[in-house]
Amino acid sequence: MAGKPLKIYIMAGQSNMVGTGGIATFGHIGADPETAPLLKKMLGPDGKPKICDRVWISSLNGKMNQYGGEGFGRLTAGYGVRREDPAKPDDFIGPEYLFGITMEESYDGPILIIKTAWGGQNLSVDYRSPGSGPYVLNDQQVEMYTERGKLDQIRTQRTEATGRNYRYMVDHVRKVLADINRVYPDYDPEAGYELSGFVWFQGWNDFVDTATYPDSLGENQYDEYGQLLAQFIRDVRQDLNAPELPFVVGVIGVYGNYTPGTFRIVNQSDRRMKLFRKAMAAPAEMEEFKGSVVAVQTAPFREDALGFIEQKQLKVQSLGRQLAKKHPDSANADGSMTPEQRRAYLDDYRSKLLTPEEIALWDRATSIGGFVHYYGSAKFHAQAGKAFAEAFLEMEEKSSL
Repeated sequence: MAGKPLKIYIMAGQSNMVGTGGIATFGHIGADPETAPLLKKMLGPDGKPKICDRVWISSLNGKMNQYGGEGFGRLTAGYGVRREDPAKPDDFIGPEYLFGITMEESYDGPILIIKTAWGGQNLSVDYRSPGSGPYVLNDQQVEMYTERGKLDQIRTQRTEATGRNYRYMVDHVRKVLADINRVYPDYDPEAGYELSGFVWFQGWNDFVDTATYPDSLGENQYDEYGQLLAQFIRDVRQDLNAPELPFVVGVIGVYGNYTPGTFRIVNQSDRRMKLFRKAMAAPAEMEEFKGSVVAVQTAPFREDALGFIEQKQLKVQSLGRQLAKKHPDSANADGSMTPEQRRAYLDDYRSKLLTPEEIALWDRATSIGGFVHYYGSAKFHAQAGKAFAEAFLEMEEKSSL
């Protein structure tokens, strides 16, 4: 008698789907009463990261613009960014970890996550799906690149890159589905599998691309992103022969809830971020996707406390650059300070600007990546992964009514 079917979830996007949540920051999750229960789920009886019993993963996250290596096995911590070898575990998680743990709690059958993500990729070109057609430079870009003498070069580059990561993604999913036992040894062909959901978490590279999405469009600046994402959903469903495949769109949470003093505003970036988030969430409001596409806001998971500290850290870094360049307004205007003296001066400045508590928080809560990557906080990635999973569970519950 066959057991329960294998539920398969696809997770795709750019660097924050790859994941920079440092395992070394797990303790910070437990220090917050609101997230401490998550840490209990993430750790085994031995206090080490839990290894799931019924959740496996195939994670494809090679170097930028390359198909890359595949890491696979039982889901545990370490399937985030892999700095040396994509096939070998490293010290980071992405949203996949709490996503898988949450799903395992809700389903007593087998689960497989197929994750394909690369840093620095956009939807307008790299993940552009077939139905969106070729990337076409707008008039502003044509004029700009013509003036720089790079029009033909840019057109060739965009043509070669268009859809590359979309194809990598679809090809890898098909590869895994063609031989599931290779990745999930306990797979039961008699029970079969079902494609149960797709998570999309991406956005930064499109957000900052004000050539593709020019400021001149005003309130409609990022509307095209929403259109591209809607077509992406249609094409994924068609290419994977899954016309009802549920989608969760993780809406970018950089800048959090726009708390003053927690981020720098560059070129009206706060206004643009609001427009971009609206475009990311737009497909979920389309009639054709009602009930099968949900937008999950990740802004609430970005910590303001870290944003405040970062702004102070940036002041320290700015002073360091002034001292090194003998800036006329700095203490090293005449260039007489030795490297040791400059370091001591900076350390003193930092100790006056940052409290011991802030320094301790920064050290235990952050890892790599800076504000674009939510400070490398596993707390962010854990909460996002859990929210993505809960969105699917809610969709499943509503569809069964």
